[in-house]
Amino acid sequence: MNLRDQLLEILQASEKPLSVDQLTERLQLASTDDFKELIRTLNALEEEGAIGRTRTNRYGTLASLGQVAGIISIHQRGFGFLSVEGEAEDVFLPPDQLKDVYHGDTILVKKREDNRGKTEGILLKVLKRGLSEFVGTYTLPSGRLDQFAFIEPDDKRINFWPVVNPEKSLGAVDGHKVVVRITKYPDGRFAGACDVVRIIGHKNDPGVDILSIVYKHGIPTEFPEDVIAQANAVPDEADEKDFIGRVDLRDETIFTIDGEDAKDLDDAVHVKKLDNGNYELGVHIADVSHYVKEGSPLDVEALERGTSVYLVDRVIPMLPHRLSNGICSLNPHVNRLTLSCVMEISPQNGKVVRHDLFPSVIKTTERMTYTNVREIIERDDEETLKKYEPFIGEFDLMAELAEVLRKRRNSRGAINFDFAEAKVVVNEEGKPADIVLRPRSVAEKLIEEFMLAANETVAEHFHKMDVPFIYRVHDNPKPDKLDFFFDFVANFGVHIERIKGQTVEPKTLQKILKAIDGEPEEPVISTIMLRSMQQAKYDDVSLGHFGLATDFYTHFTSPIRRYPDLIVHRLMRTYVFNNDLSEKTIAKYEDRLGAIAEQASKRERRSVDAERETQALKKAEYMEAHLGEEFDGVVAGVTNFGMFVELPNTIEGLVRLQSMDDYYHFDESQLMLLGERTKRQFRIGDAVRVKVDAVNLDERTIDFTVVGMPKREPSTRRQPTTIKAKGGRPKKDEKDRRGGRGRDDKKKRGKPGRPGKPGKPGKPGEKPKRDGEKSSQGRSALDLKKKDKHKRKGDAKRGAKKRR
Repeated sequence: MNLRDQLLEILQASEKPLSVDQLTERLQLASTDDFKELIRTLNALEEEGAIGRTRTNRYGTLASLGQVAGIISIHQRGFGFLSVEGEAEDVFLPPDQLKDVYHGDTILVKKREDNRGKTEGILLKVLKRGLSEFVGTYTLPSGRLDQFAFIEPDDKRINFWPVVNPEKSLGAVDGHKVVVRITKYPDGRFAGACDVVRIIGHKNDPGVDILSIVYKHGIPTEFPEDVIAQANAVPDEADEKDFIGRVDLRDETIFTIDGEDAKDLDDAVHVKKLDNGNYELGVHIADVSHYVKEGSPLDVEALERGTSVYLVDRVIPMLPHRLSNGICSLNPHVNRLTLSCVMEISPQNGKVVRHDLFPSVIKTTERMTYTNVREIIERDDEETLKKYEPFIGEFDLMAELAEVLRKRRNSRGAINFDFAEAKVVVNEEGKPADIVLRPRSVAEKLIEEFMLAANETVAEHFHKMDVPFIYRVHDNPKPDKLDFFFDFVANFGVHIERIKGQTVEPKTLQKILKAIDGEPEEPVISTIMLRSMQQAKYDDVSLGHFGLATDFYTHFTSPIRRYPDLIVHRLMRTYVFNNDLSEKTIAKYEDRLGAIAEQASKRERRSVDAERETQALKKAEYMEAHLGEEFDGVVAGVTNFGMFVELPNTIEGLVRLQSMDDYYHFDESQLMLLGERTKRQFRIGDAVRVKVDAVNLDERTIDFTVVGMPKREPSTRRQPTTIKAKGGRPKKDEKDRRGGRGRDDKKKRGKPGRPGKPGKPGKPGEKPKRDGEKSSQGRSALDLKKKDKHKRKGDAKRGAKKRR
């Protein structure tokens, strides 16, 4: 063990901070050189925030000294929140503690309680500068060319404007959007310095506003040359030699169902009724892992990107278009390599009683859209019904099965939010032309149910195998946020019987949504409920998914646009198809999957932030053309500085307190503004009429003023509702989280369970027997797998002979 690890072990074991002499004695250091190395190591550990030091020069862990280190996020109004790894709550820092601290810095603080009993931080030191590059506007004072230019940051949390080195401006002119690299931070007398490293374009040029957001979030727009070269080497069509070892499903009736403008079609489905009365649901996903090999340039770049990014006017893909829109897209009537999850589902309770996972080759029958599937199921368009007449029975069966699956999810307490989603329509110049609501029809909900079923089935399969895996997890809500939410809904007559501070089962929240279904306050309560819940993320341990009310969940169905799905496919190939459960393989993935899950979660948040910012920008730009106009809206949020009003098209604006007709007090417990003189109330959910007062494109904000007082619709609920909450499942401890073993347990995992048992995975290549099944053209995909077994062996032998 090296000196660094020895020091950390000693300090972690000690209840009190230790002096240098005490550490020297415990380490049994004798020479001068050893003592110097001790001092150097202590200084290094202190500089990186691994340990802390007291005023009396004693060393200890940060926890023992009441200190924490983390990354600071600074608000435009001057205060900040410190995000500490491993801690659920951020630490608040007031503005007076953030002198010479900048957004993104890693800092060390000491925690203390303020006069309200809340935790805040006292700055001890800046450990590392977090910002190296940012996006801003190249600005010349008064437009004069004889003066130094400076950069106005796009991110308003960056509170300094550095001067540009004239020799490193790349020829930028006043008004250019640029990416700059900081060469010197402000020091109190000097504003800081930077070099221009990229010119994005003039701020008034079409598309530059979106590109600026893309670069601001560090999202790469171009693929490296070696990635492009590897993508170009991939064939345009699937090679027949790759069909060997795959179940041939090209004669099955299989559909893709996506939006009209989708180009990366990575999932296809089939549904049939079996002779025993059960349903067979086949979910077939593009086998991206066949073309993106582990450790290849394509794989490294996909991991770095983590996800495709969908902005208002463009898509920045995780994989080059040659793959995402070409060989990996399940385009109609062409051979495509897939990984299949085929499930047998009981019509009585929606349970998956048997399933199989296998590599396959398919040829999709039709490329269907959500619109024409809805028209078929709802018998809404004669032309569509005539065009797809041979397949009407299939889509009716799909709708039938989706309803069975939906009832099962609802019965266990899954929480279904039904928020309106807006799409910003832009013209050729990138200007917003309209904002339309995207409906979630029966077709979208149908595909959603099928993908959820496949994701749960795959996650449970590998959890039972007890092998390293990557899961999609959604932890229990924090008790204090639930307390606030339950107090809030009590204002609307919904009372929750529960012990304060105790978490609850998802079914409790589901009951609240049912209680307020159709009420005027439904959208607002749903929004506040969503805010009280934690963010979903990726993890290498199976924590379960609170919102879906399931113990097992992963992402298997979108490997073209999400890296975790690609990893799931790779693990499926390794463990099941190749039957590689060696200690070496297990150890490799135990070491790697945690970091991959963390990277994927970070990239997902980056993508969401960029998508939201581009939406906010275009919504503000859209409302700029409606200055002075009046709209009906609903109070969506109330704060101590005003209230947010949301319009029917999801655009949100702020009504500032100073623009209102009275001095209003903020009641935090009821999320309400109360007029001091008029006694008027503004509460979440109130319908108000507002006028567009101002728009700030730089800050992506819209200001409203109230021109019509609240109109409260009477509630249809005749009496208050009381819901008895059941306590939630306790959070699994480290050994429970992965089949009884902790992260560091290297014991070899078991093999898949034997076939034929309800809900159990079968061995690769082994088909469960069913009584009374017919051999017909409409036979099961599982039957086809068995039939192909000998054919694949023959193909493999013939292929080997041919190669010889």
